[in-house]
Amino acid sequence: MLMPDDFKAYSKIKVDNHLFNKENLPSRFKFKEYCPMVFRNLRERFCIDDQDYQNSLTRSAPLNSDSQGRFGNRFLSSYDHRFVIKTVSSEDIAEMHNILKKYHQFIVECHGNTLLPQFLGMYRLTVDGVETYMVVTRNVFSHRLTVHRKYDLKGSTVSREASDKEKAKELPTFKDNDFLNEGQKLQIGDDNKKYFLEKLKHDVEFLATLKIMDYSLLVGIHDVERAEQEEMDVEGVGEEEEYENDGVLTGSFGTPPDSPGNPLNCGGFFGAGEFDPSVDVYAIKSQDSVVKKEVYFMAIIDILTHYDAKKKAAHAAKTVKHGAGAEISTVNPEQYSKRFYEFMSNILS
Repeated sequence: MLMPDDFKAYSKIKVDNHLFNKENLPSRFKFKEYCPMVFRNLRERFCIDDQDYQNSLTRSAPLNSDSQGRFGNRFLSSYDHRFVIKTVSSEDIAEMHNILKKYHQFIVECHGNTLLPQFLGMYRLTVDGVETYMVVTRNVFSHRLTVHRKYDLKGSTVSREASDKEKAKELPTFKDNDFLNEGQKLQIGDDNKKYFLEKLKHDVEFLATLKIMDYSLLVGIHDVERAEQEEMDVEGVGEEEEYENDGVLTGSFGTPPDSPGNPLNCGGFFGAGEFDPSVDVYAIKSQDSVVKKEVYFMAIIDILTHYDAKKKAAHAAKTVKHGAGAEISTVNPEQYSKRFYEFMSNILS
């Protein structure tokens, strides 16, 4: 059972003159883990094995992502793509401490069945006097099903379109107006829609009680047919490479059984568009009757923005600029949650 002090606790290690693996590690660094017992309990409630979590984060170096947050936050993923490591500010860490007790209670009450970020750990790394704060969450997207299109949706239409710079990326993050202009609908069927919206309503009402706003629904779309075609193309290229060099088979079969690259380490084999719902917890298949088969990954992200004086001032300024009826993003938390819910219920079918 967790005690009140667990929500203020931390553990620290300090390493000096670290000679082992000095090519990859600094000779001196400090590492701080915040509220270790609380996050261990949360990992348990999200059905994440502690040893698996540690292995994912430490067995191989994390991978850099092209994505960058609104305030220059960096994103990395664990080598197996199961977890996301996001650099955050000291203010975000303070906000996390503010909401952690209520967040934990909410997760207990909903039995971990939520669209909110699954917070799994919170850390500070200090190297040469420079402090880096990090939060680890479960990856919204799949570690094996490729996301072909993604959206960051807030339910606001003022200045909510991807920039030309963003659109030039390999996998751009599109926004509300892009979604609406494409005439998109996420076709998940009546039962899935009802279940999804019940969770969403519960989640956003909770965020409103915490006076939190400016969060988004992150949506990733996996195109099943496109993925099958891409796989066939890759296999075709692979076969050509293996059999060149005078017909001698040159493909490598020496991958160790517990290696990150070993396909046997992927937790079983699945057909096209299939997934393990205990791993890809945010995934929903498109309904059977649709022609274009897709898998949708949907979760709420960026929940550490509190409706403070800055947001109130921004709301006032935007209201003057765009008019009182405009769909601006900086409304108060109650209005934000209702508008958010309404927008999301309209894009599902």
